[in-house]
Amino acid sequence: MSNPFNLEKICSLFNLNGEFIEYKRNTNGHINSTFILTFNEDGNIKKYVLQKISTEIFKNPEGLMNNIVGVTKHIRKKNDDMNTPWADRCTLTFLPTTDGKYFYLDEDNSCWRVYEFIDDVYTCNAIENSNDFYNAGVAFGEFQNLLADYDSSSLVETIPNFHNTVSRFADFKKAVEDNKSGRLDNVKEEVEFAIAREKDTHILVDLIAEGKLPLRVTHNDTKLNNILFDNETNKGICIIDLDTVMPGLSLYDFGDSIRFGANTAAEDEKDVSKVSLDLELYEAYVKGYLSSAKDALTDLEKELLPFGAKLMTYECGIRFLADYLNGDIYFHTDYADHNLVRARTQFALVADMEKKMDEMLEITKKYC
Repeated sequence: MSNPFNLEKICSLFNLNGEFIEYKRNTNGHINSTFILTFNEDGNIKKYVLQKISTEIFKNPEGLMNNIVGVTKHIRKKNDDMNTPWADRCTLTFLPTTDGKYFYLDEDNSCWRVYEFIDDVYTCNAIENSNDFYNAGVAFGEFQNLLADYDSSSLVETIPNFHNTVSRFADFKKAVEDNKSGRLDNVKEEVEFAIAREKDTHILVDLIAEGKLPLRVTHNDTKLNNILFDNETNKGICIIDLDTVMPGLSLYDFGDSIRFGANTAAEDEKDVSKVSLDLELYEAYVKGYLSSAKDALTDLEKELLPFGAKLMTYECGIRFLADYLNGDIYFHTDYADHNLVRARTQFALVADMEKKMDEMLEITKKYC
């Protein structure tokens, strides 16, 4: 395999032990370039993960790495103090360069980092049963619980206004007004749906401003495949893909998990009659999440969890629709109306959540 970068030179700048043997490219991610490195350390095989961070998306790699290293060290110490059986695999362990930094900027201003490879784990790209989703809830709830005493104000925003729904709605309105793609006539019904719910975009933002909801350390990409599950116990032991760790609301992380995991259809299902909220999966995740995060959350946070699920689904829908109107410049698309299909799917899920909101509230209360 040809070496697209001088990986051996880059590796020599980190404190890696042993003799470099080979690398393999990992193609699962969509943003960063990832390589699995294999070393021979005194006859033992040692693996590391080398990543090239996308500085087009993450403009402040130093701030990003300061966020990640601080959070992962905090999680590791908490697990060490609790004598967690998998404490050595409970979080990513980043390695410093020879000058003590946790990243390296090359001559092309590309940013590189290295962390230890975690063995005997697997990831899931789809939910096979409610127990999978329960375990995911436990894992993300524990992530929130372990970081409840971490000072979120010490973190930088790696993507500013990422879940600021007022700002997201303003972006959407501008996309409607500009209509750069000339597609507005195709989406009048979807635009009306979005505008009718503008008031929802202010609720959490206003509660933050009033000091009624605490800013916490949030992951902001709580998909199932960002959890490493232990091969033996099937428990979620490590949260990965930490580039979007920054200050936010617990409701964002919870809501996005439900949006992604409790939908009965794929994110880009063309037949919206197949789209609904699976209440069994919703309950499984709530049960798991609150089993580990309940004591870390305020009463108002727990009360608003169902609304958080609806709001994150709505936010995703207006982002897809805005991108469609802007000419598909942000999200990767496979065909002309891909973003429109995605927006319709999200809005169908929002509508179903509105019908089921009382049931969602009752389920949530059961585990509070």
